[in-house]
Amino acid sequence: MDLKEIRRNIDLIDFMILRLLNKRAELALLTGRVKKEIEDKKREREVIERVKKNSTRFLLRPEFIERLYFEMIKESKRLQRAGYRLIAFQGEHGSYSEIASVMWNDKLIPMPCSRFEELFEGVERSLYDYGIVPVENSLGGRIGRVNELLLQTELKVIGAIVIPIRHCLLALPGTELSEIRVVFSHPQALFQCKSFIEMNSLQAIKYYDTAGAARMLMEENIKGAGVIANRLCASIYGLEVIKENIADHEDNMTRFFVLAKESDRDDGNMCSVIFFTEHRPGTLLQVLEIFADAEINLTRIDSIPKGHNNYAFFLDFIGSYRDAEVLKA
Repeated sequence: MDLKEIRRNIDLIDFMILRLLNKRAELALLTGRVKKEIEDKKREREVIERVKKNSTRFLLRPEFIERLYFEMIKESKRLQRAGYRLIAFQGEHGSYSEIASVMWNDKLIPMPCSRFEELFEGVERSLYDYGIVPVENSLGGRIGRVNELLLQTELKVIGAIVIPIRHCLLALPGTELSEIRVVFSHPQALFQCKSFIEMNSLQAIKYYDTAGAARMLMEENIKGAGVIANRLCASIYGLEVIKENIADHEDNMTRFFVLAKESDRDDGNMCSVIFFTEHRPGTLLQVLEIFADAEINLTRIDSIPKGHNNYAFFLDFIGSYRDAEVLKA
């Protein structure tokens, strides 16, 4: 192992340490949501004594570990006292969902969730103030699992945002396009960049998340490989942008809903509702006539089968839930 490789390994470990420290800080924020008191001296002593005991097997002195954890615990308590509002998103840091959350409100702290179910449950239990979920893509259509969960939840849609999806080819620093043989990404991203992949004779390998693929490439230091993700992932995970805007279509957009237990905004001018009808002639028309009679302009309607001979309908329309004509309808 030469000096360059040793330093590369140190850089990688430093990144992993920072990522884990940030993950610990995120968990500290969640801990502050479920415990009554921020100060817990007994727990603090237990943590420090445990890590000091474990440190005897390693190179670091117990005194150093104690100082380190004292500062970490101090920072955790500062975060808990700060009163940050949290918005949950599905995926890894750098995902398009996180980008959408920042574009919707950059004063919130984005919190990653591994599954959509975890996000919905977390907002319902007040672990998070908000959740942001993709509901439909201009190329791929509706996001099936999210729409299924929307049918089951009591959460309210309090906001919506549409963002452009700009796929890039990312790789380890110093990599040339001609050196890349395989590319990792979410199945939908691979499909949306099919022409670029075929034109460059790349082997497409499915991964659960675009940002997760970027993190994996950096951590495993895979030579001759690339990932399809966004520019934010390049800056977060220390990768280089090899090629920008590689999707087959430029008009690739994804719409996101922002969810909360209760609405805290009065300035909305769009509403989304979900309703159910029996699968028989005229039932949908009867509902739509209510909106027509109230002169409410519909902007989207979509249907999902729900059980035997029943359908759920997603309806978007212009107006506020406080408007007289909306309340009447």
